[in-house]
Formats: sequence, structure tokens, C-alpha cells
Amino acid sequence: MDKLFYTIGEIAEIFKVNTSLIRFWEKEFDIIKPQRNKKGDRLFTKKDLTNFYTIYKLVKEQGYTLQGAKDKLKERLLTDEETNAELLLRLKKIRSFLIELKKSL
Repeated sequence: MDKLFYTIGEIAEIFKVNTSLIRFWEKEFDIIKPQRNKKGDRLFTKKDLTNFYTIYKLVKEQGYTLQGAKDKLKERLLTDEETNAELLLRLKKIRSFLIELKKSL
């Protein structure tokens, strides 16, 4: 069963890095936005965990610089937005077709 929130220590343990690196990446990459509890502890979501994996893969495994990783993430975000726009357009066309088909029946 997946957890809703992960602590900074759990994230660091998953990636086998220091918690200071997690805090540093949080400041450097705006796609990581942890929630905080009443004590001020960071609580990372599954989405944050996925974003950390992407950053880890780019920086540690593929050798990107921090700026290079940021650029790659922005490029991926733009590509995702374009794909979503194309998908939305196709869905609107399908919906129009189905409405016309329903009227003709």
C-alpha cells in the first residue's frame, strides 16, 4: 500500500543520498513543493517522489548539470502541455461527432 506522504528522511533513504541534498533540490527545482505539518517538517507526496526520481536520474545517472536538468524538465513540461492540447482537441472532435450521431438516431 502506497503512503500519502513521505518524510525527508524516507526520501533520502530511497535515493541513498543525504537529506541536505533533498533540501537543496527542493530549493533548486520548483516542481518539488512539499507540504509542511504543524512542526514545520516537510511532507512529500507521491508526485514529489516521482519528480525526485526524474531529477535523480537526470543529475546522478545521466550526468546533467543542475541547469541542464532544469532545462530538460521545462522541455518535458512543454511537450506534455502540447500533447495534452492535442488530446483535448481530439476529444472535442469525438464529442461533437457523438452528439451529431445521437441527434441522427
